[in-house]
Amino acid sequence: MIDIQIIRDNPELVAQKTANKGIKVDINKIISLDSERLAVLQAVETLRQKRNENSSKMKGGKPDQSVIDEGKILKTELTDKEEKLNKLTEEFETLLKQVPNMHFDDVPIGDESASVEVKQYGNKDIGAKDHLDFATERGWVDFDRGAKVAGAKFYFLKGDLALLENAVVQYAINKVTKKGFTYMTVPHMVNSRTATGTGFAPRSTDQSDEYFIDGEDLSLIATAEMPITGYHADEIIEEKDLPLKYAGLSPCYRKEAGTYGKHTRGLFRVHQFNKLEMYAFTLPEKSEEMHQNILAIEEEIWQEIGIPYHVINIASGDLGAPAAKKYDIEYWSKVDGSYREITSCSNCTDFQTRNLNIRVRRTDGKVELLHSLNGTAVSMARTLVAILEHYQTSDGMLAIPKILQTYMGGREQI
Repeated sequence: MIDIQIIRDNPELVAQKTANKGIKVDINKIISLDSERLAVLQAVETLRQKRNENSSKMKGGKPDQSVIDEGKILKTELTDKEEKLNKLTEEFETLLKQVPNMHFDDVPIGDESASVEVKQYGNKDIGAKDHLDFATERGWVDFDRGAKVAGAKFYFLKGDLALLENAVVQYAINKVTKKGFTYMTVPHMVNSRTATGTGFAPRSTDQSDEYFIDGEDLSLIATAEMPITGYHADEIIEEKDLPLKYAGLSPCYRKEAGTYGKHTRGLFRVHQFNKLEMYAFTLPEKSEEMHQNILAIEEEIWQEIGIPYHVINIASGDLGAPAAKKYDIEYWSKVDGSYREITSCSNCTDFQTRNLNIRVRRTDGKVELLHSLNGTAVSMARTLVAILEHYQTSDGMLAIPKILQTYMGGREQI
């Protein structure tokens, strides 16, 4: 949720940047409701003061009938005004929560196609067997039995490929902890306040990508970002303790709604996968620097694994509500001869922390909102896709990237 004062001061700018994200919200309606809400709030406070003054006249003996009559009138008026205030506040907050975080000025404007490449790494070779065919032939992945057990887009990893996934996890945990991130496991479910506070769709949204638990205020997490964002909800963190950097390992559960037309074969887009997520809480003036640091770690990972990629500055229409700016790393697919998304990192400024009341106490005593950032260390399924495409050997084996061999017991190929 963005600061209402920003909307009051810059309604046209907020409206334009909201439209740039492809989100439709009536900013003028929000301003109108805000003004009406404040007027009614002032009236409520005036009536409460009069009620208190009237109550003081009731003390110390039997009051005059006029005082009793005034008290009844004030009670009725106050009840009516409070009901009106509650309705206005509910309508106002519902609309305000629909306003996305304002994107930075250096974000490209437009839909997904307007995203801008900022860096390339590695050679763009072509020619490899599709990852699903390669893995299925070796008995490493089983979508048929996954469908039998859970439905389409669920799968079993087996044998050496499951061990390779574990090797990737161990390597990535070692990498990020050396970079100062505190490793943590997280709850696989969150309540609605945490989910919506993070910026994910509420239960009532038709296009929600989350799985909800019937009869409970819980949803399965789509990323460890969700529980980690809520970790410090309603807390004030001392400035000396910042930045706080966490790395959360978890399964990710996604309906993958609205992905028609995107690459969906095999492990690339599934309903459940494992992921190691980096997360940081920082001072506002440090968030841009932290964003670059998280991106640099992501790049180190892919350079060490040996996967060619490029970095793109994501366009406004593909940012989503919480992010002010996002970088994606897309790996080069030897099968498709094109780039495919493999990680991302976002600066969400104070959008999530305002929702969940996460603040910092400065050394001078001032209390203000923190900034939050997130970035994928490794998303296991897509990491395996990239390795399967790039490390096939001429004799039908899969070479193990050198950086991962230690975590595979020294094996060089499988």
